Amino acid sequence: MGELRGSDLTAVADQLGREPTTPFTVVARCPDGHPLVIRNEPYGADGKPFPTLFWLTCPAASKAVSRLESEGWIARLNERLTEEPEFSAAIERAHEAYANERARGHPGAEAFGGVGGTRTGVKCLHAHYANHVAGGDDPVGRWTAERIEPVHDERAGRVAAIDQGTNSIRLLVAEPEDDGGFRELARDMVITRLGQGVDRTGTIAPEALERTVGVLVRYCRRARALHAERIRVAATAAVRDASNRDDLARAVLEHAGSELEVLSGEEEAAMSFLGGTRGLDAPGPFLVLDIGGGSTEFVVGTDAPDAAISVQMGSVRLTERFDPHDPPTGGEVDAMRSFVRDRLDDVARAVPVGDARTLVAVAGTSTTVQAIALGLPSYDPEAIHRTRLARVEGDRVLQQLAEMTTAERAALPVMAPGRADVIVAGAVILVEVMRRFAFEDALVSETDILDGLALEMLAER
Repeated sequence: MGELRGSDLTAVADQLGREPTTPFTVVARCPDGHPLVIRNEPYGADGKPFPTLFWLTCPAASKAVSRLESEGWIARLNERLTEEPEFSAAIERAHEAYANERARGHPGAEAFGGVGGTRTGVKCLHAHYANHVAGGDDPVGRWTAERIEPVHDERAGRVAAIDQGTNSIRLLVAEPEDDGGFRELARDMVITRLGQGVDRTGTIAPEALERTVGVLVRYCRRARALHAERIRVAATAAVRDASNRDDLARAVLEHAGSELEVLSGEEEAAMSFLGGTRGLDAPGPFLVLDIGGGSTEFVVGTDAPDAAISVQMGSVRLTERFDPHDPPTGGEVDAMRSFVRDRLDDVARAVPVGDARTLVAVAGTSTTVQAIALGLPSYDPEAIHRTRLARVEGDRVLQQLAEMTTAERAALPVMAPGRADVIVAGAVILVEVMRRFAFEDALVSETDILDGLALEMLAER
């Protein structure tokens, strides 16, 4: 899915020399943070098909690719198609995969063609290179990369972290900085619902595994295209609970080249604390709240975790257990509230939440609720990161979401595809935590376990 910061709108307009005509997200950045490759929606603002899914916007990279085109390489590469059957077949597969990727979430958009809108041959090196950087298996894109990179100065030690959650799979590619932090080269999230039915069956469903591995493969290719030296894949609640997690582990080893890490609840909490509190200017101790799809983590500490607990309640798990109507009835919401309150009694006994002065809420439920509370016209991590969500506003948003159908929630401009059916359960957890532990507000953080995974990798250099 990529991300879209408010500043990206201005940056891309400056890069293109005009206002973008198609909604987009950023899938890769140059070291200074400006967009390198963007992902366009299949339809422009005028409703007409837009054929280029991945667009190279960095002027320096675009200029380098243009030099290759001016040397006549498009014609020479097209000549190879007639001379090398394996190369021709690989290009055909790249076009097909590109069309299918465009159609993810937009059925029928595959008809707009492959790379750069064509169905055969090589039309535009810029489009092939952008597809390669975005994670496409594109031989022309790789060929182009070998001849123009590095476009900018690069630091050694780039890493990629992949957080495999119950509801979503997320990617972060990072370049180290001198202060122990990092520069972000890519951040992405796709909701694949790996945990579909795990609470009931104890196994990962074949279709959920297939959806997830498809995204994992693209993430690993993108990480390598951005020169990540190591790829770390860490899984949480759904995989912890699944008896057939070896199927995912084999895919991770094959594509990431590393062993799958199945984090314990305490390890997950520690990574969330590291990512959510680094550089935080707020009074401690902190209670970091990470509402996931299958579990919710609570961790208390100031400079490091002092105590933590992982509880088997999450937005997906609650939704599947209570199977509410659409929209849920008042009784169903009350039943979820009661369930959460019972689990919070366990939290209070295990973790000294009363010591915490600041509640730090991380992950997609909390950031989405805050985006709605702020009335954002689109999801903007810059506008959300480390802002305060008042409990009264959380209550208001929960009530608003509970009165809507899933389709109405999905239509909200800040709602990520695949979150609309579980956001009510997640919001119940958030509001009940604030009420039970007497927090009048929560500091909402865009940085979380994913950042913690990357920071720990960089610290090991």
